[in-house]
Amino acid sequence: MSRVIAVSNQKGGVGKTTTAINLSACLAERGKKVLVIDMDPQGNTTSGLGISKETIGHTSYEILLEEASIEEAITPSVVEDLAVIPSERGLVGVDVELIGKNNREYILKNQVDKIRDKYDFILIDCPPSLNTLTVNAMTTADTVLVPIQCEYYALEGLSELMYTIELVKERLNPKLEIEGVVFTMYDARTCLSLQVVENVKDNLQQNIYKSIIPRNVRLAEAPSHGLPINIYEPKSSGAEGYRALAEEVIERGNELE
Repeated sequence: MSRVIAVSNQKGGVGKTTTAINLSACLAERGKKVLVIDMDPQGNTTSGLGISKETIGHTSYEILLEEASIEEAITPSVVEDLAVIPSERGLVGVDVELIGKNNREYILKNQVDKIRDKYDFILIDCPPSLNTLTVNAMTTADTVLVPIQCEYYALEGLSELMYTIELVKERLNPKLEIEGVVFTMYDARTCLSLQVVENVKDNLQQNIYKSIIPRNVRLAEAPSHGLPINIYEPKSSGAEGYRALAEEVIERGNELE
């Protein structure tokens, strides 16, 4: 049975897109059939998986405006068994464009339901804000994966995200659950990273993944080459971190079944 996971945190710079790119690539590496839906207007997941913005066909923006079907927007990536629905800048104004539209919170879900049986995993990269795009992602998803940066303000804004998830669960998607929290940009040389991890564990009653993604130069370089880390530098600590996370996500799915 396929799983739809929204990767979300409205706080920017926490490794959300990096996680969407590299977790999806590592799931595909494990032989899973994966689709990534880029719902972030910046389109970094699209380019980070080797899709040039000049050659993009149909996009998530056109799906939301119902100008293209989801099948038309599916685009192969540089990774075998990993396809992408690209993003475009038009998503910035989608809130306004969808005003007054009936059931606008379910547009993405209605499209994804048509193809979800073709994939083991569908990951949705949400924008770093709580808007119509994020609500559509959460209405579509089974679970929400929350990347948290190992820095002083890690918990800032997290309560708002949890509130939004609860609200969506209560009013739009009763099956929505927290997939878990994953720590990113961990620096073993600082006491602060360790303190943040302990602080979040003490204050957050959620599933916290054991895999911790390190701060890694190769991980930062990979998107500029249009490659996920497991292809760009397969033996790096960043690649190992995301492989371990993919393993945990697969195991958690087996537990939930």
